[in-house]
Amino acid sequence: MKFCDVTQFYSPLSGGVKRYVREKIRYIETQRPGDEHVLVIPGEKNEVCEHGRSRIYTIRSPLVSRSSRYRALLNLTGLGQIIEWERPDIIESSDPYQVGWKTATLGHSLRIPVIAFYHSHFPEAYLRGPARLLQPVAEKYVRALYNRYQATLVPSPELVRILDQWGVRNTREVSLGVNTEYCTPDPDDSAETRRSLGVRPERRLLLYVGRLAHEKNTETLFTAFENLTERRPAEFALLVIGDGPQKKMLDRLRQRNPDVKWLQYCADPVELARYYRCADLFVHPGIKETFGLVALESQTCGTPVVGIRGSRMDQVICHEQDSWATQNTPDALANAILEFSARDVEAIGRTAAKAVAESYAWPQVFGHLFTIYEEVLSRRP
Repeated sequence: MKFCDVTQFYSPLSGGVKRYVREKIRYIETQRPGDEHVLVIPGEKNEVCEHGRSRIYTIRSPLVSRSSRYRALLNLTGLGQIIEWERPDIIESSDPYQVGWKTATLGHSLRIPVIAFYHSHFPEAYLRGPARLLQPVAEKYVRALYNRYQATLVPSPELVRILDQWGVRNTREVSLGVNTEYCTPDPDDSAETRRSLGVRPERRLLLYVGRLAHEKNTETLFTAFENLTERRPAEFALLVIGDGPQKKMLDRLRQRNPDVKWLQYCADPVELARYYRCADLFVHPGIKETFGLVALESQTCGTPVVGIRGSRMDQVICHEQDSWATQNTPDALANAILEFSARDVEAIGRTAAKAVAESYAWPQVFGHLFTIYEEVLSRRP
């Protein structure tokens, strides 16, 4: 069989979608002998690279974000030529915009089943303030696009219910996963990693990994950390890994507080696991998460998570959330961090790591995913 992924959300600095696709390539390489994989993504130039039984096609595309290095795949003719040339057995689209429409149309014309992965609940993330009046239009758009697919993969049971209410009739719940080979509480390399970051050994280290943007609620995190340091001077440090529109806010915080550290991106998953392990707490202020992959990865490395109750990330937290904030305010988040820090975070983290590894290892996740692929293929004329 030949499987094809098409996505715009793939760049040298991108996160969850890129990790999902890379892990899928690895799964096909190690677990499905004889199968092939094709990936089509935007990039700086047109090229094709071979990686074992996977071919990665890059289509020259303009930048839309200098911080995240995302590009807009506008050459839809080129996309069509690749699909026609490769003729995969099934296509998975991870895009809700022009690429999503194009892959659905290509699949129909070439008689290739196309499914979609609903990685981001974009109407909720980007319709704010007066734009909320456009909610009915967004629902109509989502319904019109995703009903064109043979299946729509959704990483959250709550999102499945929402899309069902909106009239999307082909939803299937599929979670994301973690690589339990390098995401593990062992070895204990925390002291060395902290020294490399310049974090003082007596500090309690908080960690955030992700985009610095309004939809990630990172401004609340930055203000909460300032509140913490005013109440408890010289007790906490903060490591932020990521970039985005709110980077200037972080820069101002770093100027005022030398205990705030920043890395633009961590491309090596093994190194990222070291950063997860060296933190005392992972702080995720997001209130509009569709899944929360970084929270899952942090727990697998033995570092518990604290955040704000009510997002779809709650479902992937494998430890108690009694200490979490119940309001989206810096004070509430700061109080939650203080309360959680007073607990035995190491014991909580190790228990969570075991639970996550049992339920969310990538082979288990992809086993379910490929069962859905086979069901869709069985209905092909």
